[in-house]
Amino acid sequence: MTPSKDIARLIEIMAALRTPVTGCPWDLEQTFATIAPYTIEEAYEVADAIASGDRAELRDELGDLLLQVVYHARMAEEEGAFAFGDVVEAITAKMIRRHPHVFGTEEERAAGAEPGFWSRIKAEERAAKEAVRNGANEAPASAASSPLPTSRRGEGLLADVSLALPALTRAVKLQDKAARVGFDWPSLAPVFDKMREELGELEREALPSDPRGAAERSPDRMAKIEEEFGDLLFVMANVARHLRLDPETALRSANRKFERRFRHIEARLAEQGRTPEESTLEEMDALWDEAKEREGDR
Repeated sequence: MTPSKDIARLIEIMAALRTPVTGCPWDLEQTFATIAPYTIEEAYEVADAIASGDRAELRDELGDLLLQVVYHARMAEEEGAFAFGDVVEAITAKMIRRHPHVFGTEEERAAGAEPGFWSRIKAEERAAKEAVRNGANEAPASAASSPLPTSRRGEGLLADVSLALPALTRAVKLQDKAARVGFDWPSLAPVFDKMREELGELEREALPSDPRGAAERSPDRMAKIEEEFGDLLFVMANVARHLRLDPETALRSANRKFERRFRHIEARLAEQGRTPEESTLEEMDALWDEAKEREGDR
């Protein structure tokens, strides 16, 4: 078995890994459920490689992500559900279907990308799937013609927002869905007002009621604090949405900044023959400010 630029070789390798007796014991034990966390992790590693600007790393991480698709497709093929070729056919059909202004008739191409076309086509696809599930011959005309995403019958407008998404990303998608039918703040200002309101509620729940010491943190109290913290994160996701920012990307950037500045603290202390454990908070805080100044962030 030799490396190749042909996707068929990767499919062959996965088939060999999943072949009973001669395959890899670890790969043979895996299921859709056990592989799913790796799929999510690899997608994040692709995002990290993009953020780093390292194209060689991006190449490798895209390969790891592609492997996940091949892995799931192989397990599905073993069940007799579908194979990798069916995955490719499905996505190519979807891309052609969702871009009539590129791949459609002469009239569709001349019309260009009309506003709301993506949501309209997705709504038509959902209506068609619903019709198949119900055994109907055709999708409801009202659903197919609506420029807004329609809900699955009995499930609601938000039903197709995946539970597997990171919580902040899912919050933005839930808010986007609701906003499309008019359930949204009219501008950013009231969102900030709501943010301050939620921060105040969290502060009232979390701070000690007795100034001489921490308040008792009973299970009920902790549940309330968690609820208020979740409300604050949800409204912060809404702030990001109104600013047209990805909160996950923003938080990853903040994480990298924290790591970079803390490494500076460790390095400066190491020059003195000490570790963070052997220093004071005041010393580390001063080195943190030093790192900020070096980065031009005052």
